[in-house]
Amino acid sequence: MQHEHGLQQQESADPRPLVGEPLCLDLVNTRWVDDRVQHDLLESTGGLAVWLRSARLDDRAAADRSTLDATVETREVLLALLDQGPSAETVDAFNRVLDRGALHYRLGPSGREEHPRTDDPAWLPSWLAAADYLRLMIDGPARVKPCAHPDCVLHFFDTTKSGTRRWCSMAVCGNRAKAARHYVRAKTGR
Repeated sequence: MQHEHGLQQQESADPRPLVGEPLCLDLVNTRWVDDRVQHDLLESTGGLAVWLRSARLDDRAAADRSTLDATVETREVLLALLDQGPSAETVDAFNRVLDRGALHYRLGPSGREEHPRTDDPAWLPSWLAAADYLRLMIDGPARVKPCAHPDCVLHFFDTTKSGTRRWCSMAVCGNRAKAARHYVRAKTGR
């Protein structure tokens, strides 16, 4: 019995190379390339369940087909905004996601409380990711960056003091770039 539980836990582990970014980038990073093989965590509701748990939204949204469809649609809009910049089409699509919900305020025991609400619960993760994208565009748009490695499709929020981070992960992409430069120097004798 314990072996089965361990296997189930292992299967549901988040396989992505970069986690813990702000929500909108964490959603975008549900697709990645590893050894020239493309991966997509959101190819199934099981993968959606992994992402919802990783994003701490598993108690607020169901890992069902409707949530998966909304989440994938929103990810594609965010990718277009990040990779190609705003166009009339992507801005309209992004605003349609935002139109699905709103932030409601209440006075609670500790003061102001924020409660996001959506017209359909399946759109809550998408709406939260879209609202997070707006926050990043206000807080530091120049710090939202794609990884500098040409084979990497991940994005990150640069929290370094100098704002000069280039790699999604120095341990992975940064080392790949260093190794490639070393190989060229060794081959050319420089």
